[in-house]
Amino acid sequence: MRIQTGFEIIYDCPAPVPMLLMLSVHPTRRHDLETPDWLRTDPMLDVRQYLDTWGNICSRILAPAGRLILSADFIIADDGKPDVISPFALQAPVEELPDEVLVFLLGSRYCETDRLSNIAWSMFQGTEPGWPRVQAIVDWVHNHIKFGYEHARPTMTAFEAYCEGRGVCRDYAHLAVAFCRCMNIPARYCTGYLGDIGVPIVGEMDFSAWFEVYLGGKWHAFDARNNKPRIGRVLIARGRDATDVAIANTFGPAILSGFKVVSYDLPDAA
Repeated sequence: MRIQTGFEIIYDCPAPVPMLLMLSVHPTRRHDLETPDWLRTDPMLDVRQYLDTWGNICSRILAPAGRLILSADFIIADDGKPDVISPFALQAPVEELPDEVLVFLLGSRYCETDRLSNIAWSMFQGTEPGWPRVQAIVDWVHNHIKFGYEHARPTMTAFEAYCEGRGVCRDYAHLAVAFCRCMNIPARYCTGYLGDIGVPIVGEMDFSAWFEVYLGGKWHAFDARNNKPRIGRVLIARGRDATDVAIANTFGPAILSGFKVVSYDLPDAA
């Protein structure tokens, strides 16, 4: 399948401000691009890119005073298959995990394993380790949190989402990631595009958050908000939590004045 994807983000800047942006398709998906994924700026600015610690593409700009429009518009190929389900994927003992995944067992800014560990073990200790345990966590988080954009706030943590029982996709992901780490399952936070492909259209499009766990020697995608295999995920970035994959860090005042994201399937090319 072919997916039309892109965004337009508008900032009003009272004065020049440096920005660090994470808006480019992840390197693991760039071979699927049918048209270029270029970060456009209006006015035209110098854009310098680099790979961060987690392998994500970061863009640096100096935004001038006034209005700044960031945009991209591209087509990406996808196999059209829903998320893979591997019910027999095993959970490795911590002492047998690869060194590079151990960081995804540790607490982080939005995933407070220290505050949630006893809670997690009290709820999930009796579940079967591996895929069934992760699915039990996803089921619980999906049913516990009430979705609503009015509940969104950039400072909400996994523990707060647990206590309040409401939030947006990032809060579902943070709580599920924290519970998995508490149960000794490496988990990392993901952000990207996820259009309403193969499901009813439910409202305005936004960037989406999901997570991945390390089971059976590989990483697997889970989605606590939707709690069902979905079609057409386009990864932008992975990290410990939302801190590592923020779409924009502004090093000074910048007012978000417009925000639009699109991701929908196109007819096959002739």
